[in-house]
Amino acid sequence: MFGVTGVLVSLGLILLFASVRILREYERGIVFMLGRFWKVKGPGLIIIIPGLQQMVRVELRTVVMDVPSQDVISRDNVSVKVNAVVYFRVVDPQRAIIQVEDFYSATSQLAQTTLRSVLGEHELDQMLSERDKLNADIQRILDAKTDAWGIKVTSVEIKHVDLDPTMIRAIAKQAEAERERRGKVIHAEGELQAAEKLVLAAQLMSKQPESLQLRYLQTLTEIAGEKSSTIVFPLPMDILGSFMEKLRK
Repeated sequence: MFGVTGVLVSLGLILLFASVRILREYERGIVFMLGRFWKVKGPGLIIIIPGLQQMVRVELRTVVMDVPSQDVISRDNVSVKVNAVVYFRVVDPQRAIIQVEDFYSATSQLAQTTLRSVLGEHELDQMLSERDKLNADIQRILDAKTDAWGIKVTSVEIKHVDLDPTMIRAIAKQAEAERERRGKVIHAEGELQAAEKLVLAAQLMSKQPESLQLRYLQTLTEIAGEKSSTIVFPLPMDILGSFMEKLRK
C-alpha cells in the first residue's frame, strides 16, 4: 500500500513540476488548449495542464536585427552594397505566434526586400545625403506591413553604403571638376564686377576731363616713388590740348 501511495505522490509531484512555468516581466505565454488558442498569460507563475495545454514564450523587449548587406542598383544605375539595422518589438503576442510562422525571420526577409526596393528608387547622391529621409521611409513601410503580425518597427538605420573602387575614383573626379567649375565661375564674376566698375569710372571721367588729368598726375607720383632711373610715360594729347589752345591765343 505504501509503495502505491509513494508512486502516486511521485507522479503528482512530477506533474506539478511539469505544469509550473515562470515568466519574466518582459515575457508572455501564449497558451493553447487542445491545439486551439486559449489565452495570453504572464508575467509571473503560470500553471499549465500537461497533455491538454501547451505554452509558447514570447519576448516583448526591443529586438536589434542586423540586415545583411544588400546589392542595390540606384536610379542612376550605380551598383552599391547597403546594410542596415532594424529595431522592432512584439506588441501583440497572440498575432506574433498565430499569424506568422517565425516573426523574426519574416521581419528580416521583409526588411531586406524593402531596403532594396526603397533605395532602388533614389539616386546615389540621395543615398549619401538624405539618410534620415530614407530611414523614415523604410521604417514606415515595414511598420505598415508587420502590423498584421503584431510587430512594431520603431526605427531603421542605414549603416554603410559601400561603393566599388572605380566608382569612388569617378566621384572624386566629379568633385574635383565641380570645385574647378566653381573657381572659374567666381573668377568670371570678379572680372565682370571689375569691368562694370571700370566702365562706370570711364563714364564719370568722360563727364569731367579734369579728373582724368588728376589721375595721370597721381600715376606719375606713384611711378616716381619706385627705384627707376628712366620713366617713359605716354601723355595723351587731350591733356596738352588746353595748353596748346592757350598758346595759340
